[in-house]
Amino acid sequence: MKESLNLKSKSGIHRLISALEERGFIKRLAHKARALEVIKLPETASANDIYNNFSPSVIKGGLDEEKPLSDDAEVPVLGKIAAGTPVEAIQNEVSRIPLPNNLEKNGDYFGLKVQGDSMIEAGIHEGDTVIIKRTDTADNGKIVVALIDEHEAMLKRIRKKGKVVALESANKNYETKIFGPDRVKVQGVLVSLYRNF
Repeated sequence: MKESLNLKSKSGIHRLISALEERGFIKRLAHKARALEVIKLPETASANDIYNNFSPSVIKGGLDEEKPLSDDAEVPVLGKIAAGTPVEAIQNEVSRIPLPNNLEKNGDYFGLKVQGDSMIEAGIHEGDTVIIKRTDTADNGKIVVALIDEHEAMLKRIRKKGKVVALESANKNYETKIFGPDRVKVQGVLVSLYRNF
């Protein structure tokens, strides 16, 4: 596979297989090493199947120096969110940033500064400011702000199965964390991010 796709390392193949599995094109067969089953082919997939994963819209610019040019809607930045080890949930506004133009103005949004590298393979880097739409529900596979045991917040991809909630990192160096449903509360869903260069 590596040679056919002209890739330099096996880790690239691992990422591609994981992405195909997340989108429902293939599934890994239990108790069989490196065994895969094709579920559906790309031609038979709908646009929703192909694009249901988060792809951040990055707005370039220096947030620290820029001021909004007009009276457009602004988003309060409420502190830091862990993309790695959980940190205490912070609910104090530390600054404000303009709401991206592509978002509906009637939603309830807030921003958080990313700390850590556990979501780096989803395009979310330390120092980015993520824009979160406030909600207490999220579909499987969405990147969410999850409040654990009422006091620690994490930015993770959520997966619910039966009575368990899995919070997945997008970095192979971090393990998936499994919780009972009563321990995890969704605070919002990731809709956009800002990045300073």
